[in-house]
Amino acid sequence: MKPTFYSPRATQSVENWEADPLSPQLFPFARAVISEADARHPADLVLRAKLKGAREISRWDARAVSRAVFTFYRWRGWLDASQPLAAQLKYALELAANFEARPQTFSDQHLIERTVPAWIQQEMEVTPRWARSLQREPKLWMRARRGQGRALAEALGECWLPDDPAFADAVAFEGKEDLFRSPEFQAGEFEVQDVASQAVGLLCDPQPGETWWDACAGEGGKTLHLSDLMQNKGLIWASDRAAWRLKHLKLRAGRARCFNYRPAAWEGGAKLPTKTKFDGVLVDAPCSGVGTWQRNPHARWTTTTNDVAELAQVQTTLLKNAATAVKPGGKLFYSVCTLTRAETDAVADAFSQASPEFEPLSLAAVTDVAGKKIPGANGRLTIWPHQLDGNGMFIAVWQRR
Repeated sequence: MKPTFYSPRATQSVENWEADPLSPQLFPFARAVISEADARHPADLVLRAKLKGAREISRWDARAVSRAVFTFYRWRGWLDASQPLAAQLKYALELAANFEARPQTFSDQHLIERTVPAWIQQEMEVTPRWARSLQREPKLWMRARRGQGRALAEALGECWLPDDPAFADAVAFEGKEDLFRSPEFQAGEFEVQDVASQAVGLLCDPQPGETWWDACAGEGGKTLHLSDLMQNKGLIWASDRAAWRLKHLKLRAGRARCFNYRPAAWEGGAKLPTKTKFDGVLVDAPCSGVGTWQRNPHARWTTTTNDVAELAQVQTTLLKNAATAVKPGGKLFYSVCTLTRAETDAVADAFSQASPEFEPLSLAAVTDVAGKKIPGANGRLTIWPHQLDGNGMFIAVWQRR
């Protein structure tokens, strides 16, 4: 995935592309967000609510506050909780600047010990490369409409485009323009979607005219990708237990001009939303989100081992029930943006043992940012954040005999 860089739009001013400093006037705002955030009130939601009500804060100031809040949680393991919050926040910003300029001065041991909570080492392998990737600012990935990746990168500017045909429509944006206000977004020319999530849709490889079920559709990121790959032909059932998510999917589908999907509520039980048998079923199950800890550093300090165990049970049930809708010869995909053994291989092992009518299916290779193939085995593939400069993702696939 050797990247190709595209310059900024000629109409944008140079100062808009400089770093976002946190002025002394904004420190109280950032401190207030951190003070209110906890396990029941995620920092990103608290931040969004406060920014929505702060009319006096400019768009650039809002970016600076957001960056400061996430930097605080990214470097929380280095901070002295007995110090005033303002001092901790200032030190976190200094650590982030030092890491960006001189990453080699941070030892592997310290990164492993301080970047993530101690319990995670019991659930998965914690490597220096993963720890280092968590401390970098995450990339903002977009998915262009099929075949329009290069055109979108040229139109927006300040973009990186992977030099890999498989990811021809994955575009990394490094500018400061508000993408949701851009004419390209309003015209439905792209969706904001992480590159690892895009890999899931590409590996599903749905064909025009087929019938698919996105069983845990959420707000529809993968549903829209499947539809685009199917050229809006065939049918996709999109289900979720939350009606508000399906409502949001309807808005997104309208903008993306996705017309071949059908929404349906599903609680995850044995009673399915339809008796249809599908060519492909995707179970993108709810998970602990460990693979998103670079993008969502607050979750590192609120997620627990109990969460992992409870979610593994939910995932096992969802996969078992959704599998009954796969037609003979059809494919069943399981994906989670986490890396814990309990939610990945353990779930896949349990399903394989309980479902002899399904056999593992080979997965196409994915190329990482260094141009190397990410190896998969036994119908399973684990993508680490540093491999694609995105989220971590586990994918497994079976075919009904």
